Amino acid sequence: MSTTATMGEMANSAVEFYPKRGGGGAEANHAGDFGVTLEELRSLMELRGAEALQKIQDSYGDVEDLCQRLKSSTSDGLSDNPTDLEKRRQTFGQNFIPPKKPKTFLQLVWEALQDVTLIILEIAAIISLGLSFYQPPGHESEGCGNGSGGAEDEGEAEAGWIEGAAILLSVICVVLVTAFNDWSKEKQFRGLQSRIELEQRFAVVRNGNVIQIPVAEMVVGDMAQVKYGDLLPADGVLIQGNDLQIDESSLTGESDHVRKSADKDPMLLSGTHVMEGSGRMLVTAVGVNSQSGIIFTLLGAGEGEEEKKEKKGKQPEAAVESNQNKAKKQDGAVAMEMQPLKSAEGGEVEEREKKKSNVPKKEKSVLQGKLTKLAVQIGKAGLVMSAITVIILVLYFVIETFVVEGRIWLTECTPIYVQYFVKFFIIGVTVLVVAVPEGLPLAVTISLAYSVKKMMKDNNLVRHLDACETMGNATAICSDKTGTLTTNRMTVVQAYLNDQHFREIPDPSQINPITLEMIVNAISINCAYTSKIMPPDVEGGLPKQVGNKTECGLLGFLLNLKRDYVPVREQIPEEKLYKVYTFNSVRKSMSTVVQMPDGSFRLYSKGASEILLKKCSSILGANGETRSFKPRDRDEMVKKVIEPMACEGLRTICIGYRDLPCDPEPEWDNEAEIVTDLTCIAVVGIEDPVRPEVPEAIRKCQRAGITVRMVTGDNINTARAIAAKCGIIQPGDDFLCLEGKDFNRRIRNEKGEIEQERIDKIWPKLRVLARSSPTDKHTLVKGIIDSTVLEQRQVVAVTGDGTNDGPALKKADVGFAMGIAGTDVAKEASDIILTDDNFSSIVKAVMWGRNVYDSISKFLQFQLTVNVVAVIVAFTGACITQDSPLKAVQMLWVNLIMDTFASLALATEPPTEALLLRKPYGRNNPLISLTMMKNILGHGVYQLVIIFTLLFAGEKIFNIDNGRYAPLHSPPSEHYTIIFNTFVLMQLFNEINARKIHGERNVFDGIFGNPIFCSIVLGTFGVQIVIVQFGGKPFSCAPLNVEQWLWCLFVGVGELLWGQVIATVPTSHLKCLKEAGHGPGLDEMTEDELAEDEDEIDHAERELRRGQILWFRGLNRIQTQMEVVSTFKRSGSFQGAVRRRSSVLSQLHDVTNISTPTHVVLSTANASAAPGNAGGESVP
Repeated sequence: MSTTATMGEMANSAVEFYPKRGGGGAEANHAGDFGVTLEELRSLMELRGAEALQKIQDSYGDVEDLCQRLKSSTSDGLSDNPTDLEKRRQTFGQNFIPPKKPKTFLQLVWEALQDVTLIILEIAAIISLGLSFYQPPGHESEGCGNGSGGAEDEGEAEAGWIEGAAILLSVICVVLVTAFNDWSKEKQFRGLQSRIELEQRFAVVRNGNVIQIPVAEMVVGDMAQVKYGDLLPADGVLIQGNDLQIDESSLTGESDHVRKSADKDPMLLSGTHVMEGSGRMLVTAVGVNSQSGIIFTLLGAGEGEEEKKEKKGKQPEAAVESNQNKAKKQDGAVAMEMQPLKSAEGGEVEEREKKKSNVPKKEKSVLQGKLTKLAVQIGKAGLVMSAITVIILVLYFVIETFVVEGRIWLTECTPIYVQYFVKFFIIGVTVLVVAVPEGLPLAVTISLAYSVKKMMKDNNLVRHLDACETMGNATAICSDKTGTLTTNRMTVVQAYLNDQHFREIPDPSQINPITLEMIVNAISINCAYTSKIMPPDVEGGLPKQVGNKTECGLLGFLLNLKRDYVPVREQIPEEKLYKVYTFNSVRKSMSTVVQMPDGSFRLYSKGASEILLKKCSSILGANGETRSFKPRDRDEMVKKVIEPMACEGLRTICIGYRDLPCDPEPEWDNEAEIVTDLTCIAVVGIEDPVRPEVPEAIRKCQRAGITVRMVTGDNINTARAIAAKCGIIQPGDDFLCLEGKDFNRRIRNEKGEIEQERIDKIWPKLRVLARSSPTDKHTLVKGIIDSTVLEQRQVVAVTGDGTNDGPALKKADVGFAMGIAGTDVAKEASDIILTDDNFSSIVKAVMWGRNVYDSISKFLQFQLTVNVVAVIVAFTGACITQDSPLKAVQMLWVNLIMDTFASLALATEPPTEALLLRKPYGRNNPLISLTMMKNILGHGVYQLVIIFTLLFAGEKIFNIDNGRYAPLHSPPSEHYTIIFNTFVLMQLFNEINARKIHGERNVFDGIFGNPIFCSIVLGTFGVQIVIVQFGGKPFSCAPLNVEQWLWCLFVGVGELLWGQVIATVPTSHLKCLKEAGHGPGLDEMTEDELAEDEDEIDHAERELRRGQILWFRGLNRIQTQMEVVSTFKRSGSFQGAVRRRSSVLSQLHDVTNISTPTHVVLSTANASAAPGNAGGESVP
């Protein structure tokens, strides 16, 4: 308690930042308009339970008075008067926590500059620049050997600075492109975030009507309706509640649910979850003044208090100020990226910390694991190659100059020799730059960001980036029935009452009046008053169902019986309900107690028929008289009425009542004693038709190798009937349909513990799990994920809408929450929100996921071909001719095309239906399949043959000067320009080949459907022409004539023809090829499971520990300074990948933070300063 108080005091400095307008006086005037000040409300909200009630009584009398002081009404809420609402915002603040400022473009540029390879290049370029300006005294330079060979021509010696400058320039280009990519991505995700925020609405009473308003528009004094599954958006005082239970663990860390009632503990806090019941609350604190807002402010998420105060030019609380600054400084390290409270995931800090301690980490997404390993392998190879290149060049030069020619090292020659060494060093770095696939993180980010944006149009709101890619690997989907597979528009179509089974809705005259009266009261009173039937939006449409759909079905039944529920509710308003047992997944029923005029009580109950009928001891007979109802009668009824209804796919609901004496008053908390001995009034069959598009969607899933399972709370016969309609089960298949009880019995041993072997016997055939509780769902998901029966680990997607689906959604590889029917709690636990609650949108998600995977494979195929060729050419060229045929600046240009542009071009290919015709790749499937390996090596061979032919015989073929063995600073030769040009053109045409990775023949298929691709290829070609013709000295290019250009083009187009040749070679004959980029092996998996509780160190890191390659560690360290490492580990990162575009990642990073309630860790500031850390990465 005391901690809360001190937090409040510390945060009081934040208060000033909304209300004060003209210095101190304004606040008092404002407060004068309302009978209570912001300060008083804030201090009130810091109390709990009895203290709070005491404080309300002492200060205001009671809650009603507090309500009047806030000029609100407990029944009608606020008026919708805009000036009044605006005044409230001015006085008490808005329900909005200002988000962190986005990074400026310059900050992004600075981050991109942090990249190690770029820094090395910059240093080399600066040294090269410095040396080129140094001119040794002319006469002695003769003695320095071939070092001065090229300096006869003054003009050329002058041009020595150009190479250094050109390298610096190209570094600037790379940095700007990277920063721009980051910046545009940040913008996209902020947009996505605000969309998530706008989606969250809350029910408030204004002018006596219940309306849904965006959470940000709530003001102090609003009367909010709170119901099961809500995430409270503001602090408030409970006015009236039914069986309300709140999970306050996000603020207090206590996992037990807290009972709230107007007379015992009426304080409701923002950021907490409603786990049961319903009620109405008076909003007393919003935004930065609410309890969770105060915590956010302390964490520095509500940035800007300091600046605002400074603008006012006075520092009222210096001590607090410095305190807050301290907090700020510590947090500076963390770059707080907590999102505004009102976003769909208003999770809290402590919650993050708590989750951190007890939730096992989700494994890294499949793709990240594979890419990380691949990138490490390539990076190591590149590092070794570049080191060897430098060593060979230096040795060759030293031996040639000092041994063969027998010269001695003269002091005046030192700068010339150093210039040579710098040149060799630059060549080495360029080899490294080309070898390291820095485009990988970029390609993945672009591909994911592009997909996420497009998936919005397909009704998938992605909250965690990697969920999108994981979905492509999904092998199992566990779906809810109601609302996902069905339309969630309930209608009563059959009824059993007065001992008669009506196959359609009966005429009121056919029903005994006493029974009819009973039904009307039982349904009107014992349905949540928030469930209503509204007139249709369009003329002639179906009436609109608001609230719980099953209850709306029952209310619709009354309207069909020509009766209305509204008068009954007006006669017995919600305040007069004596006691409500709300519906939850354990009870599977709802009961309401009302006091009759004579003082006795009547309990109305409705619920799942097989559960409620067990509690019935009598039934209303043909003439409306009660007769006894024995177990034998019950069994007969189940057989004759309930099973036939269920087999037609109807959900059966039993309606009953019981009269209770007023003296002695029953013990209301003893629910088992109260809800028993009921009299059955009727049993109704409710139909929820299957969505028309679902059977087709399920067929697509099955064709794509994904098993769909239905997990539902419904009766097993109903579930089986719907599953057959959807096509989840087909006649003649070998499948299991189980009830939750049965399932539990089969998977537990004698001691009642769950055994994996037992689950393994069941899940492969299980298709329908009926009458299941949320824990059953979680058990099933966990069982499938942990199973080792099949050689591939299953990737499971789960849909959920209820509060209790949270654990299953979190455990699954991908959790889908329902955007319409889903509770806030479910949305917060999910990875993707289905904005239309439709199963066919899940199929779209699978398609996009597979497309991401394919895009990255395409990019890899293209990139690795370039890497292999460029590294071999630079290496052999350097060793044989002491000079790389491709110069540093040219290499950087090639790097730019093949990384940045190719990743844009190949990562934005739209998905096709064909993606759904293959089986999922599976977790252990290599990234680079045999076909891709064949393409990479095939094209590599073609390009190497061409380039080496040109290098060693080019001068004879084209009849031009030989460009080999050119001295330092010699002018660019046509010979080497042709090599460079041919190389780039081959890459361009190979980029078209890379569009297909499964050995398809037609590489142009659908190419015009992707304008980005076309424009990038043409754009690159245009720039290449400019570079060759006008690049001159900086690019080491000499202009070429038309004939030479045509030859270069001809060789380039040869790539396409060669691609056809490669496609004819059957992959199966190439047993010698190995795939690369496998998923984590089995042995590593077990290590991972062990390390689940410790912070995970990924495979790449582990390899590095063995190798301790210090320099590579440099490449490998993410720029941790301003990043929240652990968040990154949980989602969108490529740990340990060779990071060059790390800023892109830091960006991706912001994204994950914006869209994930993950933990915030405060230990990253020192990470970058801890070179002793073997992993080269901070492990908080």
